[in-house]
Amino acid sequence: MRIGRWTHGDTHGEGFVIEDAVVPFPEGATVQEVLAAGLAAAADLHDRADPAGGVPLSEVTLLAPLAPASVRDFAVFEEHVEGMSADSNGDPQVGEAWYESPTFYFTNPHQIFGTGHRITPPATERLDFELEIAVVVGGVGGHPGTDLSVVEAADHVFGYLIMNDWSARDIQAAEMRGHLGPAKGKDFATSLGPWIVTADEMAPFLDAEGFLAIRAEVYVNHELIGADLVSNMAWTFPELLVYSSRASRVVPGDVIGSGTVGNGGCLGELWGKAGGQLEPPPLQEGDVVRMTVEGLGELTGIVGRSRDAHPLPTARARPAPRSRSRVAEHAG
Repeated sequence: MRIGRWTHGDTHGEGFVIEDAVVPFPEGATVQEVLAAGLAAAADLHDRADPAGGVPLSEVTLLAPLAPASVRDFAVFEEHVEGMSADSNGDPQVGEAWYESPTFYFTNPHQIFGTGHRITPPATERLDFELEIAVVVGGVGGHPGTDLSVVEAADHVFGYLIMNDWSARDIQAAEMRGHLGPAKGKDFATSLGPWIVTADEMAPFLDAEGFLAIRAEVYVNHELIGADLVSNMAWTFPELLVYSSRASRVVPGDVIGSGTVGNGGCLGELWGKAGGQLEPPPLQEGDVVRMTVEGLGELTGIVGRSRDAHPLPTARARPAPRSRSRVAEHAG
């Protein structure tokens, strides 16, 4: 099953993508309701959907297929981490901590874009894409989604989609020197889509160890920049859900990103391996980034004009009083 959201004229739709048409969910159901109900309920809805009420894909504008409850983004491709950690000679500097457990950061669920949409980055000289695959979490029989085992986590994998974690590398590098982040270097845009492909459809691609053996490619203005097998992940998707839910919780509608694939899944990896040379060059206004993943479809994004930031002062030197009375004395 493929599940999406779209606009058609002035109307908003949510439902299935069946062959080359979008078909609304029966009974006016929403994507979030379907995710919460789980895969079995989605299959029942699919059996009752009426293809005769569909609209050709060519006549609609696809939106991001869900409004995520949250977005966790991991970094589990060693080749990507090697490039991003490389020194001025292009030699990788992967720390031991990376091998001990998967790591992630939370990105902005309020800046989500669908395929074909234009993004407006901050003022940056090093705009980059990141080719990723993500899991969408679904509900499982009322399970709260806490402290999942690997078996339980696999049941919470509702489906998969393509993810582009747009990144302003100069902003990211500056803020991470403050030992916190990434933040503003990434929270301006994440593209998801083109639709959610349910886990049952992707099951034939799982190898004996549970890795998703599908090919992912990224193009900039029709030039192939990078390609990799998703099965080169160091941890499986259920293992990422286990880590995400440890002493915490995942809920229906959460998006769990794999992090960037290797072998040119982003420009930053290639810059690192080239000792800092910006080849291929950073993205510019008008560039079209197209990602294709076996079984999941194609996700495109267009680089729009950057936005200037309102100025802020640098940090102030403060007198550091410990009580309001001292504040008043200082002011006097």
